[in-house]
Amino acid sequence: MDSLRVRTWTMRRRVLMLFAVAGVLLAGLGTVAAMTAVDSNRNLDVLLDKTGPMRVAGQELYSAYLDQETGVRGFALSRSAKNLQPYERGVAAEKELLVRIDQLNGPRGRAAIRTGLQRVRQLADRWRADVANPVIAAGASGSSLDEAANDSRFNALRTAVDTLQADILALRDEAAAAARRTASVLVVLEIVAAVILAVVGGLMLLLLDRLVSRPIAELARQVRRVAGGDFERRIVSAGSPELVSLAGDVDGMRQRIASELSEVREARTQVLEANRQLEFKADELSRSNRDLEQFAYVASHDLQEPLRKVASFCQLLQRRYAGKLDERADQYIAFAVDGAQRMQRLINDLLAFSRVGRLTTGFASVPLDRVLTEVRSQLESRGGDVSWSAMPTVEGEEPLLTTLFANLIGNSLKFRRPDVPPVVRVNAERDGDEWRINVRDNGIGIEREFADKVFVIFQRLHPREAYDGTGIGLAIAKKIVEYHGGRIWLDLDVDEGTSISFTLPVPA
Repeated sequence: MDSLRVRTWTMRRRVLMLFAVAGVLLAGLGTVAAMTAVDSNRNLDVLLDKTGPMRVAGQELYSAYLDQETGVRGFALSRSAKNLQPYERGVAAEKELLVRIDQLNGPRGRAAIRTGLQRVRQLADRWRADVANPVIAAGASGSSLDEAANDSRFNALRTAVDTLQADILALRDEAAAAARRTASVLVVLEIVAAVILAVVGGLMLLLLDRLVSRPIAELARQVRRVAGGDFERRIVSAGSPELVSLAGDVDGMRQRIASELSEVREARTQVLEANRQLEFKADELSRSNRDLEQFAYVASHDLQEPLRKVASFCQLLQRRYAGKLDERADQYIAFAVDGAQRMQRLINDLLAFSRVGRLTTGFASVPLDRVLTEVRSQLESRGGDVSWSAMPTVEGEEPLLTTLFANLIGNSLKFRRPDVPPVVRVNAERDGDEWRINVRDNGIGIEREFADKVFVIFQRLHPREAYDGTGIGLAIAKKIVEYHGGRIWLDLDVDEGTSISFTLPVPA
C-alpha cells in the first residue's frame, strides 16, 4: 500500500521529499560540525592564548629565581648593595609572572597548575626565609651564605618550577591532541556531507531519467507517429503523474484532431466543389467582362458613329429650317438635338467610368501640386478662386488623379450659390499611413440624407434644367480613389458649402 502511494506521488513531491531528507541529514551534520568547530576553537585558544604564554612565563620565572639566587650569592661575597639589584628585579618579576600564570590558567583551569603555582610560592618563600633574608639582614658585617641550606632549598624550588613547566606542557599536549581529533572529525563530517550530496545527486539523476527523460522520449516518439499520420494511435505515458496527465491531454487533443480531421476532409470536398463552382462563375464573369469590353468598343465606335450622324443632321435641320416651319417643329428639332448631345455625353462618361483601373499605365510618383495646377488651368474659364496648401507626393496614375480633382473642383465651381463668387480650398494632412485630403467650397451644399446617394452612378440631386451633367462625376471620383487604395466620403459637419474628403496611401 505504501509503495502504491509513493508511485502516485508527483515529480515535484518526490524531489521535495528527497531534498527534505537530504536537508535534515545535512542540518544534523552541520550541527555536529558547528559543535566540533567550537571545541576546536576552544582547543586552539588553549594552545595559542594559554599554554604558549604560560610556558614562556614559566621559563621567565625560572630565570627570575636564578637572578634572585645570583644576587644573594654576589651580595654575600661582596657585601655591596649594588649586587642586590638582580635579586630585587627577580623578586618583582617573580610576583608578576606568578600572577600572569595564575590568570592564564584561570579559575576553571588545570588544578595541577594551580597546585604547582602554590608549591612554587611556598618553596620560594622558604628559600628567601631560610637563605636570602638572613644574608640580606646581616648586611656588611653578616655571615657568609649557607651553601648547604641554599642548595637544598633552591634545588627544591627549581624542581617545583620544572614540575610546573611539565604540567603546562601536559596541558598543551592534551589541547593539541584534542585539536587534532576535532580536525579529524570535521574532515569525516565533510566526507559524509559529500557522500550525502553525491547520493542525492545520483537519486535525482535516477528520478529524472526514469520519470522524465525516458518517458518524454517515448511520448515524443508517439507524438511523432501521430504527426506522421497515425491518428488512431493512442498516446500513453508511464512516467511521473504529471507526464501521465500530459499524455492524457495530448491524447485528448489527438482525438479531437482526428474527429475534426474527418470534418475537415468533408469540408475540403465541399471547398473543392465550391472552387469548381467559382471557376465556373469566374469563367462566366470573364466572358461577361469580355462582352462588356466588346460593348464598350461598340459604344465607343459603332454606336457613336450613327449617333454623331443623327446629331449632325439634326443640327443641320435646326440651322436650315429654323423659323421656316411652325414653332412646334422648331421645338421638336431642338429636342432631337439636345437628346443626341446628351446621349453622346452619357456614352462618353460611361466609357470613362469603365476605363478606370482597366486601361492602366502603372503607378508612379505624382506631385499633387502639379496635378492641381493642371486642373486649375483646365477650369480657369469657369472662374472662381481655387487654392491649396502644400500638397504631398503620392503613388498613382497622374491622368486618373487629374480626373479626380477635376471632377471634385468642377462640381464645386458648378454648384455655386447665385451672386456669390465660388471659393474652393484644398488641404492635405497626414493621418498615420494615409494622406487625408479635403476639397471644400462655399456653394449650395448637399443635404445630409444624400450623403451616400451622391457617389452612386447616374444619381442626380437637381433637375437637368438647373445644372447640366450626367450625374456620374462623383461615381468616377469614388472609383478612382478606391482604385488607389483609399476611401472617399462627404463631410456632414459643415456650416455652408460642400466638404468632400478622401484618403490616399503614404508611399512606402
